[in-house]
Amino acid sequence: MSPRDILSALVAALALGLAFIAIKIGVGQAPPLLLTALRFAFAAVPAVFFVPRPKAPALLVALYGLLIGVGLFGLMFLAIAQGMPAGLASLVIQLQAFITVFLAWAFLRERPTAVQMSAASLALLGIVVIGSARLGGASLRPFLLVIAAALCWGAANIVGKRAGRIDMFAFTIWSSLAAPAPLLALSLFFEGPRAVAALAHPSWTLALCVAALAYGGTVVGFGLWSRLLAHYPAAEVAPFALLIPVVGMVSGWLVFAEPLSPIEFAGAALVMAGLSLNVLGERLLAHGIRQFR
Repeated sequence: MSPRDILSALVAALALGLAFIAIKIGVGQAPPLLLTALRFAFAAVPAVFFVPRPKAPALLVALYGLLIGVGLFGLMFLAIAQGMPAGLASLVIQLQAFITVFLAWAFLRERPTAVQMSAASLALLGIVVIGSARLGGASLRPFLLVIAAALCWGAANIVGKRAGRIDMFAFTIWSSLAAPAPLLALSLFFEGPRAVAALAHPSWTLALCVAALAYGGTVVGFGLWSRLLAHYPAAEVAPFALLIPVVGMVSGWLVFAEPLSPIEFAGAALVMAGLSLNVLGERLLAHGIRQFR
């Protein structure tokens, strides 16, 4: 990666990590599906009137928007609204890094290395440890929702790669158009009067959360992320997500005083170790071989 693209990856990870704070505050102001609909509505409008359409099939643009908007964030917002700590959610969602690598191997023939497979196994063990801790309480459902959201993110990454080397900023803006209508319909069906009340009397806090999520998380975070995935192998880009849980968990602890149980902390350490191995493993192995020679 060029220095500029490394900086882009760091900015994207920071924007996506801090978005979990806005999500946590936002679901206290509006029902989660409505909040998600507002996020993508404002990410798309008015930008679509000034940004040219991306040179990609409309089906891919819409599919990406549905996977990110309805799949990833619809499920993520529901999970956090149902009690999933924002910091822990920012960690578990990073299964997407390994799901992306697996899907890239299955559909794009980008074969993962032995180091990447080892890293994925280590992170998966950490997720199993966290899941075992959650299994004993009433919070397993939001945990599983985040797992499903990670699957949607991984699938969206592959869709973004299939779109090719196009204007990914335009791709992000136009794909956001696909999400608000189904999300709003789901919100009115499942959230009913709460959604109507939030729309009728929006607070300044809700407005600020929507702005942070729409422009910081979606336009900046996912715009940069999608551009990088279009230009580099998935296995090279996805590991930068390592910073997202660091930002999410530290900010969750600072803002919401979110604790981790000892078992969850152990699982989080395993996930971080797996992500770290995915980022640094190849370099350390190459360095070790050079030293041996």
